[in-house]
Amino acid sequence: MYRVLIRAVTVFAAITAVALAAARAADQPDGGNKDLRDRLADAGYQFSLTYIGEGLANVSGGMRTGAIYTGRLDLGTTIDLEKVMGWTGATFHANMFQIHGDGLSRSYIGNLMLVSGVEALSSTRLYELWIEQQPLGGKLAVRVGQQASDVEFIDSQYDDIFINSALGWPGITGINLPGGGPSPPLAVPGIRIKAALSDRITAYLALFDGSAAPPDADDSQIANANGLLFRVNDPPWWIGQLKYKFEIGESRLPATITGGGWYHMMSFPDQRFSADGLSLADPNSSGDPAWWRRNQGLFMVYEQQLARAAPGSDKGVAFFMRASVSPSDRNLISTYVDGGFLFTGFSDAHPNDRFGIAATYARISDRARAFDRDTQFFTGTPYPIRDYEAILEVTYQHEVRPGFLLQPVFQYIAHPGGGAVDPYDPTQTHRIKDGVMVGVRTTIVY
Repeated sequence: MYRVLIRAVTVFAAITAVALAAARAADQPDGGNKDLRDRLADAGYQFSLTYIGEGLANVSGGMRTGAIYTGRLDLGTTIDLEKVMGWTGATFHANMFQIHGDGLSRSYIGNLMLVSGVEALSSTRLYELWIEQQPLGGKLAVRVGQQASDVEFIDSQYDDIFINSALGWPGITGINLPGGGPSPPLAVPGIRIKAALSDRITAYLALFDGSAAPPDADDSQIANANGLLFRVNDPPWWIGQLKYKFEIGESRLPATITGGGWYHMMSFPDQRFSADGLSLADPNSSGDPAWWRRNQGLFMVYEQQLARAAPGSDKGVAFFMRASVSPSDRNLISTYVDGGFLFTGFSDAHPNDRFGIAATYARISDRARAFDRDTQFFTGTPYPIRDYEAILEVTYQHEVRPGFLLQPVFQYIAHPGGGAVDPYDPTQTHRIKDGVMVGVRTTIVY
């Protein structure tokens, strides 16, 4: 554990030195290729580089204690096709990931909602590759190509500070959908339509391929290791939502409420019963699950600024909450809720620093819990009955310099795996213990 921590600190030191050198170069009148980037932007070409590096440790509970380093390099380009080739209202975007390091949830904690949205199998992969057309003066936007759903759907503008994966793409969709759905590190081909129905109401509708990898793959990240499968023949996944913006009180504090649903046309296995009608825990069953045609879910998002740091400021105290439900018979998670508070603008010396506290709750479905009771009955052992997984995260994001962020984080993971059996327990009768994660994230943006 200590050797891993030392290596993580060494990598952080190297990254910090590079970031500070780049920032100093950018401060020079002719340094950092600033003029070149401005000229390219004027011509319609924008390039981005973001590196996220994390040193995280499970200091108590989980499957075992230990520490890891993980990182993700994101290289992207956005091209204004109107400037480049005269295609009015059109934009091209592409980006790729280089992911490296271990995963703390995978190797040490055993929880469902990964402690980091960066955690993934090591790979170099294409992520997004799309073209967007905006007719009607930008009131309509049609995006076609390989893309993700997590930035626009079931999302809050106040949750991007948090590190836990479920506080980005919600835990219920990330767990229930094949391959976790179109979200990091896997995007899929699709079509997204966004329409500004009025100044306050925006409608979204998207049709995605239903899986980033073959449906029978054991691990979608392995089966689509480089993001180049471009699958278009799987049963599709539909998702739509309506977003309504309004103001509250004399201060006209901004608020948004979003409601929507999704519908997946693939077949999903029953969480308890086999194809012959017996429990999957019954030794006499075929062992092949019964299958349900289709799957669906409903969701809502509410977000509001609670107080302003100064009159007219968009900084201050903000709140968000998300909730979602899906059928119990074909999903591991049937109910999901998360929410949190974001504090900004509290320091004149560091105006871009942010502090956040949030929690998630994912309830194991009744059908999956019944399977655990069947396992107790047929084995005659006190096999754990899963109930829920919940996570509390507290984090502070400090801007060291423009483009260089340092972010300590704490997470408490209650009932990892929903209260699943500890794989290292020789009796297979004890749950995974609650985990405690501490760590630091470094983000470099250029």
